[in-house]
Amino acid sequence: MPGPAGDRRATLRLVLWDVDGTLVQAGQVGRDIFTEAFAAVVGRAPDEAAARMLAMAGRTDHEIALDFLASHRIDGGEAHLPAFTEALVAALAAKEAMIRERGRSLPGAEAALAALGSVPGVVQSLLTGNVEPNAVVKLAAFGLDRHLDFEVGGFGSDHRHRPSLVGVARGKAERKYGVGFGGTATVLVGDTPLDVAAGREGGARVVAVATGPYGVDELEASGAHAVLPDLRDTARALAAILADRR
Repeated sequence: MPGPAGDRRATLRLVLWDVDGTLVQAGQVGRDIFTEAFAAVVGRAPDEAAARMLAMAGRTDHEIALDFLASHRIDGGEAHLPAFTEALVAALAAKEAMIRERGRSLPGAEAALAALGSVPGVVQSLLTGNVEPNAVVKLAAFGLDRHLDFEVGGFGSDHRHRPSLVGVARGKAERKYGVGFGGTATVLVGDTPLDVAAGREGGARVVAVATGPYGVDELEASGAHAVLPDLRDTARALAAILADRR
């Protein structure tokens, strides 16, 4: 399991990566696994119009699932979440080959992860709306999992409220590594305004990358501390992520 490069006492930065649209494109399987999970849990196919309108970018899997159930007037959404989560995991696991075939690691992602992994005092993990097993599947499909410490990530399976995941991940990292990651010692890297809002609400530094559905101007307007067009320029990405490093 990857840890910080160098002595733990020198650990100064917790970098939390979003998954979809930031590190990988998973082959457009997201909506499919939700429709399959719905059918598995409810016993019938979802309404096609409701499935098409399902808002997913920047949201947690549990939040999406509850909205999907509510849009079909299904009561007791909370009670369905454990089964829905299990069905989401099974549905994505069945698509591993499809993800490798149709998806891709986004340009510069591998190099940025590797470069940060060589910086003393940096811990890399995730802050993602994906439930943990699905995040691992998507990254492992392209060999990116080896750069990350999943034990200290914030996942959609930890909390449905994305801003709360900053505190979840920070708490895990502080317990594991024995040092604090308060304020901008935690950096969130994501591709949507919801990622930016989550990081800022959690008191983290936020670096936005315009490799998802939003452009540079939109991400700048959302309040990110730094915005990159993509991760191709490794030196520029590291400078943005490690700015004001102490």
